[in-house]
Amino acid sequence: MSVRVRFAPSPTGALHIGGVRTALYNYLFARKNDGVFILRIEDTDQNRFVPGAEAYIVESLKWVGLIPDEGIDFGGSYGPYRQSERKAVYRRYAHELVERGHAYYAFDPPEALEAQRQAEENFTYNYRTRTGLDNSLVLPDSRVQELLDAGTPCVIRLKVEPGQDIHIHDLIRGDVVFQSSELDDKVLLKADGMPTYHLANVVDDHLMEITQVIRGEEWLPSTAHHVLLYRGFGWTETMPQFAHLPLILKPVGNGKLSKRDGAKFGMPVFPLDWPGETPEARSMGFREAGFLPEAAINFLALLGWHPGGDQEIFTIDELVQAFSLEHINKGGARFDYEKAKWFNQRYIQMTPDGVLAGHIHPLAAARGYRTDLPFLTRVAALMKDRVHLLPDFVEQGYFLFEPVTQYDDETIRKKWNPAFHPAFENLLENIAQVAPFEAPALEEYVRHFAQEQGLKPGDILPLLRLALAGTMKGPAVFDMAALLGPAETNRRLAGALRHFSQVIATIAG
Repeated sequence: MSVRVRFAPSPTGALHIGGVRTALYNYLFARKNDGVFILRIEDTDQNRFVPGAEAYIVESLKWVGLIPDEGIDFGGSYGPYRQSERKAVYRRYAHELVERGHAYYAFDPPEALEAQRQAEENFTYNYRTRTGLDNSLVLPDSRVQELLDAGTPCVIRLKVEPGQDIHIHDLIRGDVVFQSSELDDKVLLKADGMPTYHLANVVDDHLMEITQVIRGEEWLPSTAHHVLLYRGFGWTETMPQFAHLPLILKPVGNGKLSKRDGAKFGMPVFPLDWPGETPEARSMGFREAGFLPEAAINFLALLGWHPGGDQEIFTIDELVQAFSLEHINKGGARFDYEKAKWFNQRYIQMTPDGVLAGHIHPLAAARGYRTDLPFLTRVAALMKDRVHLLPDFVEQGYFLFEPVTQYDDETIRKKWNPAFHPAFENLLENIAQVAPFEAPALEEYVRHFAQEQGLKPGDILPLLRLALAGTMKGPAVFDMAALLGPAETNRRLAGALRHFSQVIATIAG
């Protein structure tokens, strides 16, 4: 049987970065085994449905390059792939399970169940309590039919028989055993006709011929109920294998990574920006923070999985070839944002300058900076070894786009000697004549000039850097001058000379 796996998020808000990792592992497993990767939207909980969340999920997968073979917006012959469009299917199977004796109608009004919870602190609807409640296991058949004919609100519950060992072989965690006596009788079909996750999940996985269910470990306890559903329907021969992924942990290592951690630690925990209902509720995305999608994928792949060895940089094709469920860790993986930025830095360094220019363009345009691609390509070449995130090109390299308005005065006090002033005026008068105005010629000219003036390179080069950038950080000084051009280089030298003199005058005063 060919491999078929699915990523099945709920549109209840922004897709967490842990969900992207789940999608990635499903995608890698499918590609490794020449299988099919499916996107299914599990929107049965209409009370938690958030407009725009479904489109956000699709856009997120497209951004990181995890394109489904089947699913909403992608076609396929096993649809509909949106659960809210499959209500009739679930209703039919829920009633079939009742007929098979593995489910039952429960007519208990909400207020009656609430009274039970008030009376019994740890009340659970199960084999112990159901005999004293209002359901088809207790009521005469004639009364049940009468209630159904009258349209009396009811739910359909799974009938869990006590005293059973439910064995699950998890592909990551090994053998897991649940005791049926500890399980409740889950609602399968709600009074409004919508299925719960448990029924819809199992029915869809069966009908869509899913072969492996790869999902987060928070769903492991629910798997016991799912196995009982497969047994009840007589589908055990085609029941998928299960693999439950470890949690992504907070940066401090304790507890599951949450949206609040993004705000607390000033880092993205979603693939894309999520607007939220208020400005305070806005959440930053990896894309808007300045990550390349390939770097995000590489980082996420190694959050809980590694094939062994020292290799850390993987193309998507290399990830496919190396991936296996057996190498996924059982324990949680700490979300190390500094490591994520390290990955992004490496991918920026590996990206062609012209491609980086395309990424820098909207960032420069937003600030009103120069945006012609030849110029941005040269900016990329100068800055790519110095940045971690795409916005760093314009934030850290602002001096390549705009005049210097702030200087490192502390360094000026250490480096500037008023006796240098005549030499710098001479340099100012002549440097624009260097041809070609490129780094090698500029470096040769300045070094020769310094020798003629009786200056050391250590006297002149730091001051040139301060004049062009205002800071000791940044690309090589002659590369900066070549990019800025003769006119702008002259302007900055003139402005710097005035500022240097003012700094020294302030000290003298």
